[in-house]
Amino acid sequence: VQLQASGGGLVQAGGSLRLSCAASGRTLSLYATGWFRQAPGKEREFVAAIRPSGGNKFYADAVKGRFAISIDKAKNTVYLQMNSLKPEDTAVYYCATGRAIVSTMGTTRGYDSWGQGTLVTVSS
Repeated sequence: VQLQASGGGLVQAGGSLRLSCAASGRTLSLYATGWFRQAPGKEREFVAAIRPSGGNKFYADAVKGRFAISIDKAKNTVYLQMNSLKPEDTAVYYCATGRAIVSTMGTTRGYDSWGQGTLVTVSS
């Protein structure tokens, strides 16, 4: 399984970015897919996840109402639309896929394949 995360960059506070996670070797719609982020000096934290077949979606409290996760089954790609970005959103964003269930959707142990990360920098 290979996951290719892209779409990161430098944006001003209040701006938007859309991250993409393209997969090969696994059909994303059959697995849970999540986004996590890691800021310098901090632990990796959960951002958002989507259940198989684009079912229930889960968000960290810090991004609810600003971020949206979605899947394009034809492209085997999961997206993270990020709006109203804040400087505290600055981090390397990672996508991951696995057999996460509801209780593990927000934890790294729910995922067995990870992308390489894409850097998001939000300036104030």
